[in-house]
Amino acid sequence: MKKHEILSFPEFADERGTLVPFEFDTLPFLPQRVYLVTATEGSTRGGHAHVVEEEIFLVTSGSVTLLVNDGSGDQEIMLDSQTKGVLVRTGCWHELRNFSSDAVVLALSSTKYLPGEGNYMTDKEKFLSASA
Repeated sequence: MKKHEILSFPEFADERGTLVPFEFDTLPFLPQRVYLVTATEGSTRGGHAHVVEEEIFLVTSGSVTLLVNDGSGDQEIMLDSQTKGVLVRTGCWHELRNFSSDAVVLALSSTKYLPGEGNYMTDKEKFLSASA
């Protein structure tokens, strides 16, 4: 099974603007938590892989680069549309970088917050060695 996947969401537009619905029963998991991410200029957010949690990332405004690595090399995915999301499964390294000044990332999580190192692989070199 692929450890990350680009998702598309429908957009309905008319003279008043747009509407992008996220119907939870059509997602690959039922979200247990939703959170927003912003960053200061030059910052990187994330920088880990999850042991338990899956997430979907999309932007509500601006743009951001999502770097993913399932053990076969880094891949950069530009998130610059409210209709494009990326599913990041367990065991997939991910980093959010190159935030535009107006970027807001919406994250949907398969779990409630799981603090502690039990859910996180935070050393990329160890992650890559274990994935080889």
